[in-house]
Amino acid sequence: MQHRTSNKNEETARRRLLVTPGTGACLMVLLTLGALTLAAQSAADYVIGSQDVLTIQVFDQPDLGGKFTVEADGTFSFPLIGRIKAGGQTLRGFELELQRRLADGYFRNPQVTVAVEQYRSQRVFVMGEVRQPGPVALTGGMTLIEALARAGSTLPTASGEVAIVRAATGPVTGPVTPDQESGTEVFRASVRELESGALSQNLQLRDGDTIFVPRAESVYVFGHVKNPGAYGIQKNTTVLQALSLAGGVTENAAMNRIQVIRIEAGSKKELKVKLTDRVRPEDTIMVPQRYF
Repeated sequence: MQHRTSNKNEETARRRLLVTPGTGACLMVLLTLGALTLAAQSAADYVIGSQDVLTIQVFDQPDLGGKFTVEADGTFSFPLIGRIKAGGQTLRGFELELQRRLADGYFRNPQVTVAVEQYRSQRVFVMGEVRQPGPVALTGGMTLIEALARAGSTLPTASGEVAIVRAATGPVTGPVTPDQESGTEVFRASVRELESGALSQNLQLRDGDTIFVPRAESVYVFGHVKNPGAYGIQKNTTVLQALSLAGGVTENAAMNRIQVIRIEAGSKKELKVKLTDRVRPEDTIMVPQRYF
């Protein structure tokens, strides 16, 4: 009777070791959906800066509209009005200012829309384990999910945590690293909670922020698994999850004799483990062949 129960448990464990989508794939879907949603939201709170290119339309006055580049002093020349200052204002605020100026002796109740054709004045930096690291233009209301989506999403080698590094003072000309000792604030977000839609983790970004996605720590899976090798793990990864990363076990695997080789204080330990036990970074999981 005991032998039959053991075989049943082994077969159940085998079925659970099917390949499932990894964290990177789930996050890619979430980021794509999040980016589409955020792109549809209003960017009226975006603060206009120098070198931004604005598209301005005045209803029933097509000759007044067009594309205008904000100059270094935050101003540009607009028909009928002359020099007008846009830098430092939000899009909504600048629309209202332009309407007021055009209504002052030119048109009755003018309808004006202002949009950003090209974002050039503000940016954030996305670094580490993403598909397209580098600067990303900061659009109005941009959040962490949207910035990661613009960088092509995280790689399978990414860890389960993202750090947002914010310089406390002064202009930022390049990425700021999390280990910089002074003048920075560091916010941390969980990839798993972002996947589940936790709004508290989806930080709104500021000009000059650096998003740093570190590399995941690895475990090594060898023996009777389909794809032996090193695999990045997230926090609280179990033996079962690590085996799944390796494609699952083969039909000859001895599920009841899995061992973990762990180095502690310079000494090697061989531990008999269950599928639900958690692994540690640098563990080696050995799956032996079953007896026939």
